[in-house]
Amino acid sequence: MSARYYCRCIFCFFNFNMLDFRKIILFFISSGIIFPHGVSESDKTQIIHGTLTDYLYLGAKHMITGYDHILFLVGVIFFLTRFSDIVKFVTAFTVGHSITLVFATLFKITANYYLIDAVIAFSVIYKGFENLGGFKKWLFFNPPNLVLMVFLFGLIHGFGLSTRLQQINLGSNNLIYSILSFNVGVEIGQIAVLAIVFPLLLLIRGKYFEIISKLSNWGVIMAGVFLLIYQLNGFLGIDKHQKIEKKIDIEKHDHNHTDEKHEHSNHIHEHSKPNHNHHDD
Repeated sequence: MSARYYCRCIFCFFNFNMLDFRKIILFFISSGIIFPHGVSESDKTQIIHGTLTDYLYLGAKHMITGYDHILFLVGVIFFLTRFSDIVKFVTAFTVGHSITLVFATLFKITANYYLIDAVIAFSVIYKGFENLGGFKKWLFFNPPNLVLMVFLFGLIHGFGLSTRLQQINLGSNNLIYSILSFNVGVEIGQIAVLAIVFPLLLLIRGKYFEIISKLSNWGVIMAGVFLLIYQLNGFLGIDKHQKIEKKIDIEKHDHNHTDEKHEHSNHIHEHSKPNHNHHDD
């Protein structure tokens, strides 16, 4: 295939107007293709009396199915070729998410998981933007220290993992061991993902790597945008739902209070009536 063909592909890729872009986003949201990778009800049921091995499995499963975590990791290692560099960046990410996963879960520090996942989606957008050289090309300054940013985003990813883990009734028995087992499972899942992704990234290096790189990282950005919109839509939906529930509760309380007053009034009225049912001796 000629370079002209690849240039034409790039042109077609970026030639979406805003209406097309909005239609695509609405399609993904309405069809359920993008969905939160939470803890399923079956997992919650199975893990109630689960062993440490069960928590290990759940952590690995959550990482492997965590498309936002995977996209960020792909962005981080996209241009890396040396094993030492991969170890450096993955270690920064691992230390970051381990800190918040363990301590936020242990001390029950939580937040709205849609908002946390929205920040995680932003981290995906950030990494794709940084990989495209966006800071120098469009913002005209050098990007922040990459290892530091990977560590900071790792903290956010770990907090997101913690909010999911806290959906389970962990109890107090062996709590720290359960959390650590889940965290080890996350690391196993992360290693499994990297073992698959890194060789694939090495395979695409070649004559057309620059074009493939642009397409791939723009794809990462678009995926991050989809995820961000989905999570914000979920947050606004929850907020709206909570307001409706609160309004219903208030109306129900007022209605019950009115009924009680009406019943009390009737009771007083009944007692105030003269008794005409007595008989003379």
